[in-house]
This record gives sequence, structure tokens and C-alpha cells, in this order.
Amino acid sequence: MMVQETIREALEMTTTETGATDDPVHLGDSASSIMNKVQEITGEIPQKQLTVEDLRRMREPVKRLVEAGRVLAIQEDQDGRRSARITLQDGQLYLHPLLRQPTPAHAHTLQESEVVGVLDPSCTLAFIDLGWAGSTRGRVTIRLTPDTPLARQFVLLCTGQRGHTYRNTKLLRVFEKDEPGESVVGGDYESNDGEGGAPLLPDLQGQYRESGRAGAVRARGGPRGPRSAQFAITTRDLQDGDQWSRVFGDVVSGLDVVRAAVNHSDITEVTVVDCGVVLPL
Repeated sequence: MMVQETIREALEMTTTETGATDDPVHLGDSASSIMNKVQEITGEIPQKQLTVEDLRRMREPVKRLVEAGRVLAIQEDQDGRRSARITLQDGQLYLHPLLRQPTPAHAHTLQESEVVGVLDPSCTLAFIDLGWAGSTRGRVTIRLTPDTPLARQFVLLCTGQRGHTYRNTKLLRVFEKDEPGESVVGGDYESNDGEGGAPLLPDLQGQYRESGRAGAVRARGGPRGPRSAQFAITTRDLQDGDQWSRVFGDVVSGLDVVRAAVNHSDITEVTVVDCGVVLPL
């Protein structure tokens, strides 16, 4: 009965709006718009017709799709298709890394390039989720500023656009434990033992900040070294005016999660269980 009522209402809307009669031309126009009216009434969105603007507006039908896990960003190349989840949490939209995974039935897709195109390179928010002892312990959000090659590389490794990602990498070691300048290192997406993490970009030189504050995110290796994708997060302030160089970001939330990881009995048991970027929509 509900289906019949919906179709009847859609037919009435179509007839009223188009002035449809028995004229075959008008009948064709009317028939082609009936499904659109049904979708308008029920709040459904035509499959695979989602846009970035739909995400920006986040009307109730789109919100339901996102919450149901039916919205994906996709990237297709000669090696096939990869997809990334788009999730909504506490009013924030998150783009997760591209993975080779089955596309759910009835998924609504957008091109990955269109989604990341909304990011502001001068102040992108990235995130890493840390976990240990079999559970996710919390999300660490990092503001990447200003626009530098290291910041852009960090985004690439959080989103997986170049095929590699920080997802499932381990934290590697702690420097200066319980001392000023205490820091934790991670980011070896290659060998996951501290020996890898080659750069994804050809030139990582740039104008970088200095900082001695807890929460500063900096490069570990040199700009051309084999570990240039590794990063360090400072968990205790430096003293006496000392500062780290090649700082490309700052933790804006979740520093307590990093500190808890530092105090875990074995830092190499701490894993980046997920990562991505915050979509400014």
C-alpha cells in the first residue's frame, strides 16, 4: 500500500508540474521523471550520482547513506579499482585510505580526486588511529601547516593515493623517554622495522617551521634519505629554548593517546590501525 501511495503521489506531482496529457511526447517526459519524484518523496538518492556538493550540504538522505557506509571515494588505474570509506563522526567527515576491497552493494561513489580536491593544502587536517593490545585506543588529529612537501607527502600516506599508506604500520621507538623532548617515531610503510620509508615525492626541500613544543610533528630522516617518510611526534616540550627543525604539523587533538602509547610496555606493539584526512565540508 505504501508503494502504491508513493507512486500515485509521484504521478500527481509529475502531471501537475508538466501538464502531462495523453500526448505521447508528454507521456514520455512524464514517465522519465516518475522515478525522480519517487526518489524525492522517499528521500532516496539515485545510485552513483553523489557529488562533493551533496557531501557539503549533508542533507538527511546523504547523511543516512554515509552513516550506513554506502559512500565511497574510488580511484581506478591500470591495476584496477581501490576505494576509500567516507565516514561521519561527531559532525566531522573523514576520508579513509584507499584499499583494494569489494565495493558494497548499492554503494554511492565519488572520484577520489574530486574528494581530496576540497582539501586546503595550507592547513589540512590528517588523522591516525592508534591501537594496541587488541583494541583501538584513540584518534590523533594533526594540522599540517604550512603547505610543504613533507605535509603533502603525509597526506598521500594517510590517503593512499600513491598506493602506500601508514595504515597497519607500527610505532618504532621512543626517544628521550621521560625527558624533555620525548618523541615517538613511526611511518615505515615499507619494512615496518625502522629501516624503510622511502620518500614518495622527488624533492622534500622546503620552508619548514621550528618548534620545541609537545605535539610538534616533524621529519625523522633527511630530505633524500631512505627513511624520509618516517615522522616523529613530540610528547614533551624541549627546554632552554631548544627547537626541532623540519616541523610540518602539530597535534590538535589526541596527544594524550600518543602519550599513552609512549608509556606502553612495548612501543612496537602500537599500530596505526587507520588513517586519513578530515574533509572540510
